[in-house]
Amino acid sequence: METISLFVLLAAGWFWFDSFQAREVGMRAARAACEAEDLLLLDDTVALGSLRPARDDEGRLRLRRVYHFEYSDTGDNRRDGQVTLLGSELLTLHLPQVQGPRWQQVSVKREDEQRQLPR
Repeated sequence: METISLFVLLAAGWFWFDSFQAREVGMRAARAACEAEDLLLLDDTVALGSLRPARDDEGRLRLRRVYHFEYSDTGDNRRDGQVTLLGSELLTLHLPQVQGPRWQQVSVKREDEQRQLPR
């Protein structure tokens, strides 16, 4: 019984730490996209919208997290954005009200790792 309890405690700790890291990646992606588009990230946070298992390109089972955030283009309104992560890797970032399908370099993990995101 003690072994099972310890295993459950370790699994819960791993999940909490992994969720914290994924949320940080989502926050950096949202901030970078808002800065690139000259938008204001409201509340300076992202909120978990959904969590489910999914497979990556190599067939490994990962957690797919969708984070929602709000931004403003004028300062007087709120618009909804969305960041989708597979594990701690950015899959998509959606800013629905931004005009035009332009691409640009945005740093989402580290300064030496760059990823192209649609604007």
